[in-house]
Amino acid sequence: MDQADSVSADEIAAFKRDGAVVLRSKFSSDWLTKLRDGIDTDLADPTDNFTRHTKDPSAPAYFEDFWAWSKIPQFTDFVHNSPCAPLAAGLLGAPSINLVMDNWFLREAGSTSRPPFHQDLSYFDFEGTMCVLWLPLEPVSKDNGIAFVKGSHLWDKLFMRVRFADGHPSFEPTEVAGQTYHPPPDINADPDAYELLQWDMELGDCIFFDMRTLHGGLSSTTPTETVRRFTLRMTAPDGVIRYRGDWAKDERAQFEAEGYCEGDRLDGAFFPRLWPRKDVAGQR
Repeated sequence: MDQADSVSADEIAAFKRDGAVVLRSKFSSDWLTKLRDGIDTDLADPTDNFTRHTKDPSAPAYFEDFWAWSKIPQFTDFVHNSPCAPLAAGLLGAPSINLVMDNWFLREAGSTSRPPFHQDLSYFDFEGTMCVLWLPLEPVSKDNGIAFVKGSHLWDKLFMRVRFADGHPSFEPTEVAGQTYHPPPDINADPDAYELLQWDMELGDCIFFDMRTLHGGLSSTTPTETVRRFTLRMTAPDGVIRYRGDWAKDERAQFEAEGYCEGDRLDGAFFPRLWPRKDVAGQR
């Protein structure tokens, strides 16, 4: 394992303590170029999950697509052969890593849309020891990046899924299967009340965060150039399908169509193992 694939003891400790950690110079320019090309390929022929979050059709847009890794060759190569999975294994202390979901986001120059503060864990019918890779494809300043609420992964609270289009909860806060889903705190209303993690980032830097960590766009800065982010959710071997609420029914229908049921492990063709790699041919 080379340096790009490994994490230090300090980085592991920060991830566990804070719920988010920045890793420097982990992805080569070739990988970033490949992801940009993949997004262009997806934009030219979008998958069924492609979404425009900006309501005004005439305004600069905020786009997203997910579960595109098996349809876009550039993404397939990245999830299987880039440093993403060994880095996740190191941070989680896991013997193996499986892919849960890929995402990309594109915010056009002039777009005023931004991600609301949210917690990834409540969006999908998954449970287990999971992390998220957040990889910007352009340099990032603290003013236009993502802010993370330090230590919020240890609050032992679930927050209701929030719509990216308007920042409002998908459903009323409620109890589902014995678990209570709370309204997320309005971080932007009083950011000084929280200890927030933000980083300036160069090309090749990335952030890993816990699926339970609250995060979102703190700044109202409007980008003067188009910005793109690629994200991956990955799991240790304990990742399973666990019902969270009807708000996740559309995503659930996709893996149920592939034969997955409540309680099944996140493994197999839809949630492939990324680490250790099964085929060493073509590794970088």
